[in-house]
Amino acid sequence: MLIEYHRNMLSDKPRLAAFHAALKKVILKGKTTVADIGAGTGVLGFLASKLGAKQVFLFEQAGVMELATKLAADNKIRNLTFFYDHSTNVDPGEKVDVIVTETLGNYALEEQIIQTVEDAKRFLKPGGTVIPQRIAHFATPVVTDRFYKELCVWDKVGYGLDFARAKEMSLNNIFVRTFRKTDLLGAPQMWDEVDLTKKNATTRKGKAEWTMAKEATIYGFAIWWDCELLKGIKLSTAPGAPKTHWEQLYFPVLEPIKLKKGAKLGLEIIATSSYEAGTNMRWTVTANGKKQVLDLEKGFIA
Repeated sequence: MLIEYHRNMLSDKPRLAAFHAALKKVILKGKTTVADIGAGTGVLGFLASKLGAKQVFLFEQAGVMELATKLAADNKIRNLTFFYDHSTNVDPGEKVDVIVTETLGNYALEEQIIQTVEDAKRFLKPGGTVIPQRIAHFATPVVTDRFYKELCVWDKVGYGLDFARAKEMSLNNIFVRTFRKTDLLGAPQMWDEVDLTKKNATTRKGKAEWTMAKEATIYGFAIWWDCELLKGIKLSTAPGAPKTHWEQLYFPVLEPIKLKKGAKLGLEIIATSSYEAGTNMRWTVTANGKKQVLDLEKGFIA
């Protein structure tokens, strides 16, 4: 994994501030023990230690763990125990008061946070705290064509060549983008919510529907998440929220959809993210009595 990936995360001030605030809220100096799952460079474990945690266990399977151990020495943080492995393969030997993980992606669940947290609960003392606790996913229609046009260059290859098949593959993909307010219909709707303090299915299903207040052409959907670390402490990738290293996601349509005032627009998303299956997303758009079905699996060359 490139060090630049971790540089981007560490430059994300809202991310660090939110996790620091959450840890500060639950750590009692000299008493609280913490497990940092997917520790990366170790920054959350280091923050926990500096806030007074009695002991911090850090779990990381990637090579960045070697860097984390050296950074801990550089910063003279000694109340740490490192496990150079995925947390699902390890028994730390004792229970902790807090488990914390920042295994969040642009699609919040793409790094298998549901399974990671569910497994890590075996480390947790009765009444212990999970950070983060809730993730809500939102969607709203996209009404400008600036991202859709990027995906239609296949129509302009020229020389009498037909690349429609390649265009369809492009449209069956999900793209990381940053949206402006003018790109969006407004009225975002929540299509899924995960309570990480409880057991959750790794396949998520949700629906949203809009009634058009005026005529518009729909070019896809913007998707983002809000994450509650603890009550009152939140991270968000919503357009207009404080900028993070995460962005929104663009789910295209196969063909732009022209809708009149009062027309209905429906979106259904089925998303799977697990260690066994990886991540896949399927989205069905319903409008004007027709359906467009897109699937991430159709967007890749085997």
